[in-house]
Amino acid sequence: MAILEILEYPDPRLRTVAAPVTQVDERIRTIINNMFDTMYDAPGIGLAATQVNVHERIITIDVSEDKTEPLVFINPEIQVLEGELETMQEGCLSVPGFYEDVTRIEHCLVTAIDKDGQPFELECTGLLAVCIQHEVDHLEGKLMVDYISPLKRNRIKDKLEKKHKAEARQGKR
Repeated sequence: MAILEILEYPDPRLRTVAAPVTQVDERIRTIINNMFDTMYDAPGIGLAATQVNVHERIITIDVSEDKTEPLVFINPEIQVLEGELETMQEGCLSVPGFYEDVTRIEHCLVTAIDKDGQPFELECTGLLAVCIQHEVDHLEGKLMVDYISPLKRNRIKDKLEKKHKAEARQGKR
């Protein structure tokens, strides 16, 4: 498999709204396998296809401690279930090195298609619920920095732009 480049904020491609997957075929399964390799290598617990410059509605997640519970969501739709709002500190592979408090619903139902093209539903709570909402945001062109103050967002943007310029000078980007 392949390790894909993860786009980093403020890359404008992260704002692209992903298109629905119309057919789950070998091409889509290859993207999924590469996304898992990339996510585990990063290391992360979730990755949206948008983050690797594939603008299709595909998400990979594994919130297990030992990376043995991979989940694939193609064309995911979230329905809010009863429950409280929960604030958790979130990180993002596209906003490396920064963690911010984000408030999301703690209980949701996700309908999606799996890697074999089969529809399914999954009730999500806790970290999984937060992760799926975070990744669906990516498919909509939304980032965790959109939930924080403009001042903090600009500070993060400036630091990452400075990092990207330094990497470009060193030939890493």
